[in-house]
Amino acid sequence: MKKLIEAIVKPLVDFPDEVRVDVAEERDRIVYKLSVHPDDLGKVIGKNGRMAKAIRTVVYAHAAATEKKKTYLDIQ
Repeated sequence: MKKLIEAIVKPLVDFPDEVRVDVAEERDRIVYKLSVHPDDLGKVIGKNGRMAKAIRTVVYAHAAATEKKKTYLDIQ
């Protein structure tokens, strides 16, 4: 899942080396924490949050097919 998130986000940003995905796995859920360079945050969120919503849609669809726990994507 980390590779999927990185593959989606890295082409969108100006600083692809600063894209980080951390995983916090709990008993009943998995939280992927995406962090990018501060100058790239607007690009990842997009106008009215459309880009963030699209990224989450792809990630959640993939998670529904592969993960057994509830999955969340936190963009920082």
